[in-house]
Amino acid sequence: MPHLIAPSVLSCDFANIQRDIEMINASEADWFHVDVMDGVFVPNISFGFPVIKAIKKHATKPLDVHLMIENPDHYIEDFAKSGADVLSVHYEACRHLHRTIQLIKANGMKAGVALNPHTTVSVLEDVIMDLDMVLIMSVNPGFGGQKFIQHTVTKVKQAKALIKKTGSTAIIEVDGGVNTAKGAELINAGADVLVAGSFVFNSDSPAQTIIDLKSL
Repeated sequence: MPHLIAPSVLSCDFANIQRDIEMINASEADWFHVDVMDGVFVPNISFGFPVIKAIKKHATKPLDVHLMIENPDHYIEDFAKSGADVLSVHYEACRHLHRTIQLIKANGMKAGVALNPHTTVSVLEDVIMDLDMVLIMSVNPGFGGQKFIQHTVTKVKQAKALIKKTGSTAIIEVDGGVNTAKGAELINAGADVLVAGSFVFNSDSPAQTIIDLKSL
């Protein structure tokens, strides 16, 4: 399939969030990427259910929600009710990962598992058949605008090999420090979805930057 682009609304102008949502609606982007941080799992706090519901109200494209939180099981039903279409939890935050994946799907969402930069792809071997998406972090989670970790390209190749070996239908998403140069490398390695935040919203023309990423 053609690769997907998911602009991260964490980097949008919160004083003009509806304007930026409408820009993404009108652009060639495929998803909205929504980062949820609790200040515990990562050293930052972002937004919660009211903001997600507000985004969902105006968004015409799926909400790809990335939970960087402890105890995600406690909130899965609430994220479904808030409008998440794809919900990714961190491997590092889930004591009973398979149960969490089942709970996400039981609430009508697609299930993703995110891996921190230090976590090997092999930890997903026993759940890869149950996943809709593998989210590979190419920066340490918690803040936007960080430098891309080059080893991510190798991890994408490893994830692609695992998916092919098992016959899984999971797709691969990469989040962190993505620009057109790194995006091309990632797509060649097997990535299916590129998340881009500051690279899109800090550019002179976010809509054109999305076109540039989409055309890689």
